[in-house]
Amino acid sequence: MLGAPVWSSVRQGLSRGLSRNMGGWASGEGRKVDITGIYPPVTTPFTATAEVDYGKLEENLHKLSTFPFRGFVVQGSNGEFPFLTSSERLEVVSRVRQAMSKDKLLLAGSGCESTQATVEMTLSMAQVGADAAMVVTPCYYRGRMNSAALIHHYTKVADLSPIPVVLYSVPANTGLDLPVDAVVTLSQHPNIVGIKDSGGDVTRIGLIVHKTRRQDFQVLAGSAGFLLPSYAMGAVGGICALANVLGAQVCQLERLCRTGQWEDAQKLQHRLIEPNTADKEELPGLLGTGLRVVSFSSDSCDSG
Repeated sequence: MLGAPVWSSVRQGLSRGLSRNMGGWASGEGRKVDITGIYPPVTTPFTATAEVDYGKLEENLHKLSTFPFRGFVVQGSNGEFPFLTSSERLEVVSRVRQAMSKDKLLLAGSGCESTQATVEMTLSMAQVGADAAMVVTPCYYRGRMNSAALIHHYTKVADLSPIPVVLYSVPANTGLDLPVDAVVTLSQHPNIVGIKDSGGDVTRIGLIVHKTRRQDFQVLAGSAGFLLPSYAMGAVGGICALANVLGAQVCQLERLCRTGQWEDAQKLQHRLIEPNTADKEELPGLLGTGLRVVSFSSDSCDSG
């Protein structure tokens, strides 16, 4: 049960969230926020002494801001959030919000193992500038994380969150796929706007799009490796780690898909598959010289 201080924060957060009138939040009466587009999941750089390198973080943000992204994701898998303290997680969100343009959306990973901790982290991230919360599935007791448990968890978080919630399924890291039936049920919640699906199962993505078609619910591909087929199945964008190093190409692939230039999109998608799975040391050799690679703290581009 939430204590009095947390309930106070909940009430304050809800008041701020409901009174917020941000461009893009409401595209019509009863509409959910539009999260269409490409988002790089920003890495968390570290110093040699394992401290968060906020200077390098801001430097990376300035480089990434030259591309036509819809916004940025922080504290996803690529941001290595399990290795950060709660205060570091909030400071990263705050620094990114200050460094990025106000017309971009900031999606912040607020997932924790317990519902109460997730609610508290979501409220805190909203207070420091997050526009939406991306909530990963709790997984430590994954044997008990059936559809009913996950629906209960996400419903409580969405009920108390002052900002929209994006579901996050990343089975490679959690060992748990958010069940389709749970996604369909949760898509009906007015404060749950979509899902980032990193599993790579395009059939599943198509099924989610199909089964939530009567809801204002949006699907984001979790990797550039299957961005084109996800668009073909009805996804509205992607949170793609590869966008950190090949932002122009990933945005070009988005544009080709959205304008129906499927032959050119297929050629570009084929070119991006190998670098998407490569370690950072291999990228220049795969893509030619002159590539400007944004500083990474993670070694692989295959999961956001």
